[in-house]
Amino acid sequence: MVVLAELPRTRATLLLRLLGSGRRFREAVADLAALPRDAWEKSVAVPLLLHFGLDQQEPTTDEEDDVSAEIRAWFEEYKQQLRNEGRAEEAARAVLTALRVRGIAVPDILRKRILIEKDPELLERWHERAIVAASIEDVLPDLS
Repeated sequence: MVVLAELPRTRATLLLRLLGSGRRFREAVADLAALPRDAWEKSVAVPLLLHFGLDQQEPTTDEEDDVSAEIRAWFEEYKQQLRNEGRAEEAARAVLTALRVRGIAVPDILRKRILIEKDPELLERWHERAIVAASIEDVLPDLS
């Protein structure tokens, strides 16, 4: 038998603590939010929390208002972060596609640099340059 109220507030107990309620649950959600973006716990917990309705727009009872609002705000921020990362990845792939179509070789180090870029405006400039570029230096003059 596990008593959630007696579990220490550690990363090792996080998934169990998410089964709690009230303050324990809020603390577990805060701990989950504080983990690195690629933490395995997020890949397990977030889909389950979403599935069980924690991203719904209205709480089910008055008692849940504070907790639900806090959790929903965190989820919205997290989902927006995932959307932005997805958009950046697609924009980076568009740059690489334009370069490939133009027959421009991209060294591995520059390919990795393009793929890790998250600034949408910079990626858009690179994409525009890649469409008309004659060389990789035309696209990434500061990095080549």
